[in-house]
Amino acid sequence: MAKSTLIGGFHAVMAALEDAHDKPFEILLADTRKDDRARRVQALARRFEVRLRVVPRADLDLKAPELRHQGVLAYVPEKAFDAEDALYQPAEPERWFLALDGVQDPHNLGACLRTAEAVGVSAVIIPKDRSASLTAAARAAAAGSAERVPLVAVTNLSRTLERLKELGYWTTGLAGEAGETLYDVDLTGPTVLVMGAEGEGLRRLTRDTCDRLIKIPMLGKTESLNVSVAAAVCLYEAFRQRRQPARHRK
Repeated sequence: MAKSTLIGGFHAVMAALEDAHDKPFEILLADTRKDDRARRVQALARRFEVRLRVVPRADLDLKAPELRHQGVLAYVPEKAFDAEDALYQPAEPERWFLALDGVQDPHNLGACLRTAEAVGVSAVIIPKDRSASLTAAARAAAAGSAERVPLVAVTNLSRTLERLKELGYWTTGLAGEAGETLYDVDLTGPTVLVMGAEGEGLRRLTRDTCDRLIKIPMLGKTESLNVSVAAAVCLYEAFRQRRQPARHRK
């Protein structure tokens, strides 16, 4: 049997049943859950012929003490990263990526995946080293989006950005000292939004590789936003622009 990992929460488990290519090996449902969502999971398990066991809720707490499982757990195949070569296609206006330069917190990774999937990002790019992996906590925070948006781990992020630039992608990094704001620039067309790690921001080589740097304007005393919040702000501004008539890039 392939290696498995444990996920929890109704969004994540239902996404694994409905959207994942490889279905769960087994689902554990708390005997206290007799609501519509529990019945939905049971119906999906029958439809896809996935084994489901109803067990005491205490069993779930013991198996996943740090996971907010909501009364449902699933053993799923470990998610393989999408092939890096899949990124390197000729630039098209509708293709855009989110690159995370060393995000360490799995909850932040999951939250970024959730927003990226919500706005239609083509793929999320992370470095293989110095980055959070797709743990149970990350998948729970993604609330099912980890099954829907491609996640690509690359050996060298700056080299990947260079290759994407050669194909016609415009790379935009977020940095607090940037002169332009998020609302000053055109984020339509083939775009890569690049977010830095918690606390450290973009690494120097990544920063130097970006075509331009932007910042999120802020009026309060807070110096910076959590990376998943900052990613959501930037992604939704890009999403808004991409739904408007094309503009000339600055």
